[in-house]
Amino acid sequence: MYFGVDYYPEHWPEERWETDAQMMQAAHFNVVRIAEFAWAKLEPAEGHFDFDWLDRAIEVLNRHGLKVIIGTPTATPPKWLIDKHPDILPRDPDGHVRGFGSRCHYCATNEAYHWYTDIIVGQLARRYGQHPGVIGWQIDNEFGCHSTVRCYCDSCQRAFRRWLQRKYGTLDVLNKTWGTIFWSQTYTDWDQVIIPRKTVAEHNPSLLLDFYRFASDMKVQYQRRQIEILRRHTTNQFITHNLMGLFPEIDYYELGADLDFVSWDNYPRLLGSPDRARLAMTHDLIRSIRRRNFWVMEEQSGPSGWGIVQSTPRPGEVRLWTYQAVSRGADGIVYFRWRTCRFGTEQFWHGVINHDGLPRRRYEEVQRTGSELKRLAPLLEGTVVKNEVAFLYPYDQLWALDIQPNNPRLNYTDVVKEYYTCLHERNIGVDFVNHDDDLSQYKLLIAPLVYMVYPDLAARLARFVQDGGVLITTFRSGVKDWNNIATDKPLPGELAYLLGIEISDYDSFYGDKVGVRLELNGELSEGSADTWCDVITPQSAKRLAAYTSEYYSHEAAVTENRVGKGRAIYIGTRLDSNLRSKLIDYALLEAGVAKGLLAHSGIEVAIREKDSMKLIFLINHTDQKQTAALPGRYSSLLSNRSIAGEIELEPYGVEVLKEAELF
Repeated sequence: MYFGVDYYPEHWPEERWETDAQMMQAAHFNVVRIAEFAWAKLEPAEGHFDFDWLDRAIEVLNRHGLKVIIGTPTATPPKWLIDKHPDILPRDPDGHVRGFGSRCHYCATNEAYHWYTDIIVGQLARRYGQHPGVIGWQIDNEFGCHSTVRCYCDSCQRAFRRWLQRKYGTLDVLNKTWGTIFWSQTYTDWDQVIIPRKTVAEHNPSLLLDFYRFASDMKVQYQRRQIEILRRHTTNQFITHNLMGLFPEIDYYELGADLDFVSWDNYPRLLGSPDRARLAMTHDLIRSIRRRNFWVMEEQSGPSGWGIVQSTPRPGEVRLWTYQAVSRGADGIVYFRWRTCRFGTEQFWHGVINHDGLPRRRYEEVQRTGSELKRLAPLLEGTVVKNEVAFLYPYDQLWALDIQPNNPRLNYTDVVKEYYTCLHERNIGVDFVNHDDDLSQYKLLIAPLVYMVYPDLAARLARFVQDGGVLITTFRSGVKDWNNIATDKPLPGELAYLLGIEISDYDSFYGDKVGVRLELNGELSEGSADTWCDVITPQSAKRLAAYTSEYYSHEAAVTENRVGKGRAIYIGTRLDSNLRSKLIDYALLEAGVAKGLLAHSGIEVAIREKDSMKLIFLINHTDQKQTAALPGRYSSLLSNRSIAGEIELEPYGVEVLKEAELF
């Protein structure tokens, strides 16, 4: 188990480094990330490198038992480089240059930037690739931060054309695939093909989807060129990148494929009060990207903010967030940041200690957490998270619905989270899968808004159901093909046979609510829905719910179709939380998914396991005590006591349990 902090020795007098390292060691830290924004200090002028300060910083840290992760500094190209090659700067959709003065101010397709990237990364790799005190590398920092995935410069225009030529081969194929006959947009020369800069109205949705895919690919390729350099010069050092959780603009499955493991940056109070389900969902997604354990490379340790300061973590919350991450598969926790910086944009993005450098409440909380994790580390070694439920979560679907949301209240990730929350309340763990991942290990697959479908995806979903799985999908599924072109088949298109239905009409609903009556196993439930209403004609499927208002009153709203050994449930509207929960309970029962421990208790439960051993994490996200009845006898790994019957968690409290051994 790695436990550490993000440190910026270049921000502080060198005589302070020893004190910082001593305090880190006393907090039980064993790893530090450094240098990811230090290009101007590492290469103050072109070709003039200064690594002596970094050597000394690493030596001080190593001497106090702190291993080092080096961040490649390519998120902050220095001024001398921008002055020499101003075309490195990205452009917005209006064509305006996004200038020097912040960070991430580069275009990932720019060939001059590639040249200088190769040099600085190569220099670092050759110097530290065999260093015994350096255990790994972080590529760049938060790819896409500040809306920098999609650049609209001339270099991107040229790169986009090359990308399209590789994908389509000929303009005839591109024109047919995009449907450019609409609005007289047919291209007769590759040099005519545009990137979607600002235009009079809206761009062709197929062009936009390809541009989204291209822009994501460019970040993947830019990361890959750095990885290839590091692999040539390093031994026994991992390579990762710090993702941004539910960030929607990069295909994280693709970005993560080249990494040893993925990391992410977790700031629960950045946007107000923490959303426990959203945090859990993000950890689960990040773990699922590489289907292996992950790190949190930046864990919030103080109030965040640049110009505006967000709320301070409550006593116990930093420890709680740490355990929530560990419970869902984190093998490394690195807090952002060590000491709050006194200058620059992030003066109020607080760290473990404040501007004055003195240890106070947050330091003591982190120190306690480090002591606990040090004791738990031998048990955590080799443990993983195993689940019976998965969500289908391809970025292509997210992008297509971002381009054409269909209804202003419709957001792909929000709908996924609504269903995820049902599982989270029941303490049932989930994985996330891409459109071409193996589904055979799961009993229940939840696939909201399968907006675009290609034949093999439809066949794979059908095989999952035929083999005994339970599939839940929703309205706006089977609407388009994989190129963002509307199907010419009756909806739900390629999914019609599997779902056993035909959608005869639909309503993008702008009213308050539409009534819905659900019947499951003879039990009737009245409720409501909004946003979208499919009017469903069952073919081989049976009706589970019907509308009770609007012109489609009495028409089917939810159906179930038995196929092979399994069943496929289609939810044709956006149900209220109560009806949604009842359907989830029904699907879990039919799929044979094991019940979650302490479901609906207000206590979050997650499990890591290895062989026959299970580590059970209990987390209270509230500022009130929570109690629940345990179903057996357990050993507390934090308090070294035996627990049976009722357990009580303090506000923001956590507990780690292991089933008591029988003698």
